[in-house]
Amino acid sequence: MKKLNRREFIGQSAIGLGAMVAFSQLPLDLIARDIAKYKHPIGFQVYQIRDMLVKDLPGTMKMMAGLGYQLVEMCYPAGYATSGFGPLVDTKPADIRHMIDDSGLHCISCHFGIRDLTNNLDKCIEYSQQLGLSQMVCPGLDVRGNSVSAFKEAADNYNKIAAKIKSAGMVTGLHNEHQEFAMLDGQVIYDILMSELDGDLVKMQFQTEVINLGYKAATYFNKYPGRFISAHLSDWTADKKQVPIGQGIIDWKDFFVAAKTGGVKNFFVEMRLETYKDSATYIHGLLG
Repeated sequence: MKKLNRREFIGQSAIGLGAMVAFSQLPLDLIARDIAKYKHPIGFQVYQIRDMLVKDLPGTMKMMAGLGYQLVEMCYPAGYATSGFGPLVDTKPADIRHMIDDSGLHCISCHFGIRDLTNNLDKCIEYSQQLGLSQMVCPGLDVRGNSVSAFKEAADNYNKIAAKIKSAGMVTGLHNEHQEFAMLDGQVIYDILMSELDGDLVKMQFQTEVINLGYKAATYFNKYPGRFISAHLSDWTADKKQVPIGQGIIDWKDFFVAAKTGGVKNFFVEMRLETYKDSATYIHGLLG
């Protein structure tokens, strides 16, 4: 999840307000019928549209449903309060769930920072249960040092957290950023983590943006079958400009075939707002 610069923020807000006005006029029964026609539901991550979300959560969710989405991945407001989610901290998770459900969408996953999962795990689990989640995902581990042993220790600690989450009836996910694809002692850090994480406890959430580093999601889905739960989707040109899904350099047919091998259950688009509609149209057209 990347922070927006000022120009991106203003651009998203302007586009988003217009789209929200348009889609908020759609009847919920029309949105529900539109959603029902899709065989393969797809989702979105809320981080990139958080400025709209905190101002009007029901309207934003209804807008996204109108753009062709069925699933939502949230961010834990208390843990992301300084990243724009502060206005939602005092909103009860049951109320957030109600607003999402009323839009015709379903929230199945949420991001929690490693500090919250380490220091306030019981509270995070309770929040997740009230929100109706099946997946709790962490965007990165608490690695103390830049050594193989430090990453192994962090992975071991996350296995323990995941065991408690599993006992609460949910799946634990781990999201990657660019840093997990750096080299350390001749190994890709991601591979070090995969060797240390318990595949029965921790499932991975692959972020396709690392195509900009030369790493393909399909390669890892095939290399580690059954080890994944979800993916963050974005597409890019050869010169690293973000474009709607299907308009960049990623081979999406290859991606979705390999995703079955990897065990991926859910796909969450996470890009600039103006790309969401074309991305949903492409994915639904590809998956049927």
